[in-house]
Amino acid sequence: MTAEELLAQDFGTLADVIRAQAAELGEKPALVDANRTISYRELDELMDRIAAALQRDGVKTGEAVAVCATTSVEYGATFFGILRAGAVVAPLAPSSTPESLAMMLKDCGARIFFLDSGVAKQLQDVAGEISATRIALDGSDAGQAFEAWLAPAGARPAPVEIDPDQGFNIIYSSGTTGAPKGIVQPHRMRWGQIRRGVYPQDSVTMISTPLYSNTTLVSYLPTISNGGTAVLMPKFDAEQFLKLSEKHRATHAMLVPVQYRRLLERPDFDSYDLSSYRMKFATSAPFSAELKRQVLDRWPGGLIEYYGMTEGGGSCGLVAHEYPDKLHTVGKPLPGHDIRLIGEDGQELPQGEIGEVVGRSGAMMVGYHNQPGKTSEAEWWSPEGLRYIRTGDVGRFDEDGFLTLMDRKKDMIISGGFNIYPSDLEAEIVKHEAVLEAAVVGVASDKWGETPVAFVALKPGQKIEAEALKAWVNERLGKTQRLADLKLVDGLPRSHIGKVLKRELRDGYRGAATA
Repeated sequence: MTAEELLAQDFGTLADVIRAQAAELGEKPALVDANRTISYRELDELMDRIAAALQRDGVKTGEAVAVCATTSVEYGATFFGILRAGAVVAPLAPSSTPESLAMMLKDCGARIFFLDSGVAKQLQDVAGEISATRIALDGSDAGQAFEAWLAPAGARPAPVEIDPDQGFNIIYSSGTTGAPKGIVQPHRMRWGQIRRGVYPQDSVTMISTPLYSNTTLVSYLPTISNGGTAVLMPKFDAEQFLKLSEKHRATHAMLVPVQYRRLLERPDFDSYDLSSYRMKFATSAPFSAELKRQVLDRWPGGLIEYYGMTEGGGSCGLVAHEYPDKLHTVGKPLPGHDIRLIGEDGQELPQGEIGEVVGRSGAMMVGYHNQPGKTSEAEWWSPEGLRYIRTGDVGRFDEDGFLTLMDRKKDMIISGGFNIYPSDLEAEIVKHEAVLEAAVVGVASDKWGETPVAFVALKPGQKIEAEALKAWVNERLGKTQRLADLKLVDGLPRSHIGKVLKRELRDGYRGAATA
């Protein structure tokens, strides 16, 4: 069966599609990084060797295998090889604290852990808590060398049966000091995404966000399933992105808004030949209408903004180049996506009312791994008995059916495309012996989109300088979580029922939080 025929089916597996693409495309480049390029034939063979080695080491269908490393061809192929073995991919963020990484490894139950030297160094202090067998993707002494661990050339894994509701991957919503939530996304959900026709066989997609991010996967997976070429960047750099785009004649890219801003702010942006671009995508963070307009005016090709959650549910899409008068919105619900607004009482609201966004589609998480209580909190059930995912975002539909986001009901901060949960940061701050209470809010940042700022009240009689406390806290946080500013206050503003009024803190903030 051809790849096209497989993709036309109601359900199939990505591993089978890549096998079919390899038979048809042979030596066409599949994955490209700074060190090497591998063809579809080579990718398929490497996936076989990875899957056979995992099965040799006792990995069973439905069991999680963890990966935490810098993006590379080896990482990209390992992701697919895990799937071919019938296992579930658990991609973890290297920017997480060592304690959080150890916690996530334990939570997902991975017995095999792919990593690199940078992550191994980071984990030195918690090495005793990690029992998983280590495989070093970069050939370092972080674990068994990847090439030596692989099954022999020509090895083939045993066939596996995949249930549509079986886990495809577990993405952790927060690589933070609190308890991360593992979002289990099933094969059924990913199958719907990889069939998207927006990435044709001749596409060349720039992958400039990490492979542990859902933002990346919704672009990376369909590029490969449809026979395109993925250009992998280990880390986003505006100049390198533009050079690689020009060199490889890139046609597609998925970027978060802060990356668009950094690219367009370069004085030499207009000197690069980006005429090969057909479509650009954005997601994960608020995208201002002004910035969207700049992208449309200065960058060839179309622009589509997606709004949705890693947990799935309902998603919206704004085809910005077709609706230049709707740039203040996140677009309309995608085909097959049902999005509704509900009030504080859980009742559905009519068009024009402001309420919490809930959504339902074929792309929905199974639940939070090992956290049924959190899963239940994330669900809303319609009067017809249908399951929806709550977003925690507040919005309103206009008369044309376009959704405008008014605010986030939850206090989650999105900084540089990464989710930061204030409660996790607050829990770390109050561990200091001088601290009585703390509140963290997100404030606008030119560099990151949003950045966290803490307001801290000290215990009576305690003294510490704000800068010293900020440094103490930041040493204990992941790289993407660190505070941009910390303000000492006499007390936190509260409502009559004792709830901290974070809006007052955010609105009254004055400081240099754009760093």
